[in-house]
Amino acid sequence: MMISTATGRGRLYSSLKDLRLRWEAVRQGWNDPISRDFEENLLEPLVAQAQAALRAMDQLALVLAQMQHECD
Repeated sequence: MMISTATGRGRLYSSLKDLRLRWEAVRQGWNDPISRDFEENLLEPLVAQAQAALRAMDQLALVLAQMQHECD
């Protein structure tokens, strides 16, 4: 049985990319102190957490691949 993080990682990566593109579009028409607060206190931490999750999934994929190799 093959265990993979690829599907979840792909979905997260795609969602993060979509979030960034949509934020750039929204920011074109919304540039005030509230938008800057939103970006600094909500969006940037969310992006950082998503990036950390992607890195963790990459590490987990390596561990799972090694485990699979050792069990074959």
